Amino acid sequence: MHFHLLALSLLPLTVHSTNVVLSNDDGWAEINIRTFYNALTAAGDSVVLSAPAENESGTGSSDAPATTLTEECEFDSCPVGSPPEGNNASDPRLNYVNSYPVTSMRYGIQTLSSIYFGGAPDIAVSGFNVGANLGSTVLISGTVGAATEASIEGIPGLAFSGTTGSQTAYTAAPETYQAVYADLSTNVTQTLVASGKPYLPAGVWLNVNYPAVSSSACSSPADFDFVLSRINAATNGTPSDVETCGSTRLPTETSVVDTSGCYASISVGIATTKADANSTEQAVVLGKLKSILSCLPS
Repeated sequence: MHFHLLALSLLPLTVHSTNVVLSNDDGWAEINIRTFYNALTAAGDSVVLSAPAENESGTGSSDAPATTLTEECEFDSCPVGSPPEGNNASDPRLNYVNSYPVTSMRYGIQTLSSIYFGGAPDIAVSGFNVGANLGSTVLISGTVGAATEASIEGIPGLAFSGTTGSQTAYTAAPETYQAVYADLSTNVTQTLVASGKPYLPAGVWLNVNYPAVSSSACSSPADFDFVLSRINAATNGTPSDVETCGSTRLPTETSVVDTSGCYASISVGIATTKADANSTEQAVVLGKLKSILSCLPS
């Protein structure tokens, strides 16, 4: 089942006024987060970006008070001596926090949301990350850390990660993978919002991963299928997953992304542990995202 951003015009109009906090671990001036910001904004969402001043990849759920810049922000995007938190003068919705992804997400939720939304955001998204975050990698990913922090604070959190790409300044010439991943991530976000509140069960987050994009493969959002998955491989003692695609055992997100074709994984996790959610929580997500979910080839 192929579904992409053009089809969002068929969704209820209520999805167009969603208040979104956006973060990552690659930094506020990395091209992926700026492309995602632009895609969400173009889709009608009200977005505030709150992300680290520097590349904080691999910092997991680390947290510390923001401090004055003792060196320039990544890609020379703010000078030495800049305050602990700051924004882009031409677009104050683009904010940096000189600390970790968790700290940045919290600042977006607790401080910036009051300024721009007049209250808490509707949803929080993180990414899309430079590189996939599959399996045990979720434990050290700052992009995941930001999404799970949102869920712990009572805001539905989603983490997005893409296989293709490298750390790139937002001022660089755009590449195909950025537009594709941004389109797909906006699709998932708005489909979830269109399903109605509560968007996710309490304390649950979603981990979304994309396979590689190239000029010859997976070069359009329409090429992709989403598959409900597990973060970690099941063992003999693991309880059954939600029943879908003729099975009570979901594929791992790694196996989904590695399957030939253009398959993107959506896993349901528990924010406090970053482990897999149970079948009841998976079933809620299955119901909400069923319009975009498909099955792996048999």
